[in-house]
Amino acid sequence: MSIQFDQAKQKAGKFLRRSLWVLFAAFLVFSAGYYFWRTYPKSEGTRTGILFKISKKGYVFKTYEGQLQLGGTSLMTQQSVWEFSAQNQAVYEKLQTMEGKPVKCKYKELVNAFPWQGDTNYIVYDTEELQE
Repeated sequence: MSIQFDQAKQKAGKFLRRSLWVLFAAFLVFSAGYYFWRTYPKSEGTRTGILFKISKKGYVFKTYEGQLQLGGTSLMTQQSVWEFSAQNQAVYEKLQTMEGKPVKCKYKELVNAFPWQGDTNYIVYDTEELQE
């Protein structure tokens, strides 16, 4: 009787270990897919306007956020302001020197940015100052 009990215990242990490995592998595949989906750029482009705000903000994740008044509008409305997140500190510092000037921002729009990437899905990775 105890031999059958030991064999059943060994089979249960093997089954449990295999199940845990399968769950771990499924978790890894799901996590990689989820990360890829959230950081996938669904569009790329440029926006031109006057940079009127750039700041570093956040409670847990410090991100670099900016606002651009789009070209062709003299009134500042919600529709004429484009909010974006800067990719890193180097882009942020470059944008700081251009505040109040016309700029051209190159960006990628992510499907759904992670909190440490910024408050918006628009991630600016390069910028250049335009001559007036």
